[in-house]
Amino acid sequence: MTDFSIGIIYKYAHKPAQEEAEKLENWLKLRNVSVFMEEMGPKGKIGGCSEESTSLPDGLNCIVVLGGDGTLLGAARKAGRYGVPILGVNLGGLGFLTGIPLQKLYIVIEKLLNNQLEIESRLMLETKVIRENEEVCNFHFLNDVVINKSALARILDLDVSINNDFLTSFRADGLIISTPTGSTGYNLSAAGPILYPTLSNFVLTPICPFTLTNRPIILPDSDIVSIKMANESEERVLLTFDGQIGFDLLYGDEIRIYKSDERIRLFKSPDQTYFEILRTKLMWGGTTYNNGKDGSV
Repeated sequence: MTDFSIGIIYKYAHKPAQEEAEKLENWLKLRNVSVFMEEMGPKGKIGGCSEESTSLPDGLNCIVVLGGDGTLLGAARKAGRYGVPILGVNLGGLGFLTGIPLQKLYIVIEKLLNNQLEIESRLMLETKVIRENEEVCNFHFLNDVVINKSALARILDLDVSINNDFLTSFRADGLIISTPTGSTGYNLSAAGPILYPTLSNFVLTPICPFTLTNRPIILPDSDIVSIKMANESEERVLLTFDGQIGFDLLYGDEIRIYKSDERIRLFKSPDQTYFEILRTKLMWGGTTYNNGKDGSV
């Protein structure tokens, strides 16, 4: 294999991930594949929303992520948003995005090198914060953006408009705006719907709404959402991207959320469909039918 280059991003401060990355690097180099490795940085950054840097070079054929969904989300923001396809390898935990189990890594990498894996494109959203007529934050995300308070005992009042048409004032602990990819994350925990990952929609889900008739709403990706705090808060209010990057909001800020021009490309598992992954990860019960071909149902 010549003229093929792969980036490897592995979980931050996780010795098993580093060891697996080094093993994969050696295996690939024996096959004359150029390899570039990078450890994912620590998450939990608060106070800014600047673009994350990467040491990976341009022109990679793909990126292999070793870790969990959090590591893949970070890799998506670092490099995947520029169109480089990503293969997510799960080193433990739930893992909806990292759909390749470690024990099947090298079988799947062989398929990747032989162009035998399918790639699917996923919607990303962009958030812009306007403060006193100036843009103070601009960020692209793959999973979700969440507005909530540091003290969840207090309720937030959020005025929400869609395409400049007023929707409602949500009184809730917060509000989740999720992509289809992120719908199985915080959105699902807040009783939001699961969206098929390649849909061109996103969903607004209130967190513990004060008014029980405030329910999640699914929107087309052509819509632009505008959100403002209806009242000044004594508590700290945060805008959180993918559960990893935080930005402090002030009263009077306008949050605009809309479809990003950038998309994420993910390699599909060659062994499991999306519905099989859902059934496994969410531990859904059920019977597999074979149309009675062997007399069973």
